[in-house]
Amino acid sequence: MGKSKNNSLVKNMLIAVAAGFIIGIACLLIKQAVAGTGAEKVWGIVDALLFQDITATTSLQGLGIFYVVGQLFMHALQMMIVPLVLCSLSLALCSLADPKRLGKIAIRTLLTYLCFYAVAASLAAAMAYFVKSMGFFNVELPGQEVRELATMDGYNPLVTVVNAVPSNWVSAMGSNNTILSVVVIAVVLGLIMTVIPEKTVTLKKLLEDLNEVVQYFLNWLINKCAPIGIFCMICRALAVYGVEYILPTVAWIVTTICVSLILVCTIYPIGIFLTTRLNPFKFMKKVAKVGVFAAACNSSAATLPLNTRTCIDELGCSEEISSFVLPTGMTINMNGTTAMHMCAITFIGTAAGINVTPATLAMAAFLSICTAVGTPAIPVAGTTMVYVVMMGLGFNTELCLIGYSLVLAMNYLPGMAVITLNVIGDAATNVIVCFKEKVLNTDKYNS
Repeated sequence: MGKSKNNSLVKNMLIAVAAGFIIGIACLLIKQAVAGTGAEKVWGIVDALLFQDITATTSLQGLGIFYVVGQLFMHALQMMIVPLVLCSLSLALCSLADPKRLGKIAIRTLLTYLCFYAVAASLAAAMAYFVKSMGFFNVELPGQEVRELATMDGYNPLVTVVNAVPSNWVSAMGSNNTILSVVVIAVVLGLIMTVIPEKTVTLKKLLEDLNEVVQYFLNWLINKCAPIGIFCMICRALAVYGVEYILPTVAWIVTTICVSLILVCTIYPIGIFLTTRLNPFKFMKKVAKVGVFAAACNSSAATLPLNTRTCIDELGCSEEISSFVLPTGMTINMNGTTAMHMCAITFIGTAAGINVTPATLAMAAFLSICTAVGTPAIPVAGTTMVYVVMMGLGFNTELCLIGYSLVLAMNYLPGMAVITLNVIGDAATNVIVCFKEKVLNTDKYNS
C-alpha cells in the first residue's frame, strides 16, 4: 500500500512538472509573440487573471490565481516547519539517549554516523561550490527582480552562536527565520526528557502527539496538494521569468546524483579501510544489491530487512549489534540527505542571485545535520527539510521559493541516489562498530 501511494505521488509529481513546463513555456511564447502588437492587452488580462503578484499592488488589479495557489501551498508548508523541527529532533534525541540503550556500542554508533555526516557534508559542499563556480547554477534574472535579492552581510561568526540560544522560547518559535534557536530548544528538551524521564512523561506524550499531527498534515499536503502547487509555481515561473531555470535545474539534478554516487564509492570504503584495515572492495561488492534495492523502492524502511540479512549473512556482523545499529541508522543516518541539502542550497541561492560562500555552506551543513537527524518518515521528507535550512540562512525571497519548488518537484531521481548513500552508510557503520567490538566474523566478511 505504501509503495503504491509513493508511486502514485511520483506519477502525479511528474505529470505536474511536465504540465507546468509545457503550459508555462506556451504562455511565455504567446507573451513574446504578442509583445508590441494589438493583442498585448489580451495577454495583460491573462497575466492579471493567472500570474499577477497580488501583494505587489495596492488595489484589486488582478486575481493571480496561480500566484495565490502557489503561495497557499508554500504557506501551508511553512506553517509546520517550527513544530516539525521541535518535535522530530527532540524525540529523536530522547530516543537515542535512552539510558537503557546508551553504552559503548551506542556511543560508537553515533560517533561513526556523525563522522560520516561531517565528511559527506564537507565533500558535497565542496563539489556543489565547484559546480557553482563553473557557472552551471547561474540564472539571468529579470531586472525588476534584482531588488528583491537577499544578501548575507559580513558579520562576526560568534554572533550566530550567541543568537542560537534564544532569550525567549515563545518568540524563537514564532518565526521561521530563527530555526537555529528552535534546534537548540529541541536539543535541550530531548536531553532533559532523557535525564528526568519520570518527570517528563506528559511532555514527551504531548510532543509525540503533536508530531503525529504534523506528519499527518504534511502527508496530506504533499500527497494531495503538492502536485497542484508545484504545477502553478512552475507554470507561473516560466510565464513570468522565462526558461532560465531549466538548465540550472538539470545541473542540480546531475550534481546531486553524481555527488551521492561519488560519496558512496569513496567515504564508506575509505572509512572501513581506515578503521578496520579490511578489504573495502568486498564490502562494496556485497552491499551493491542493497543500494540498488533502496534506489528502486525509494524507501529505507523497505530496505531494512535486506540490509540486515546482508550484514549478518554476508558481512559477518553480529545479529545483536545489527538489530541496534541498522534501525537506528534508518532513523538518524541521513548523510545522503545532508549531501543533497548542500547541492540544493547552492543551487537555490545561486539561481536567486545570492552569493553562496563557504561560510554560508558551513552554516547550511550545521543546520542540515541537525534537522536530518530528526527527519520524519514522510514522503520527500529530506527535500521538505531543505526549506528549514533555507529559512535558517535567510533565503526567503520569491526567487528562492521558485528554486525550492523546482527542487521539491524534481526530487525523485536525485532521491534514488541519496537513499542509496543513506542505506549503505548504515551497513558501513554496522561493520565498523562490530569490528571495534571484536564480534565481526572476518572469515565470513572475506568470503
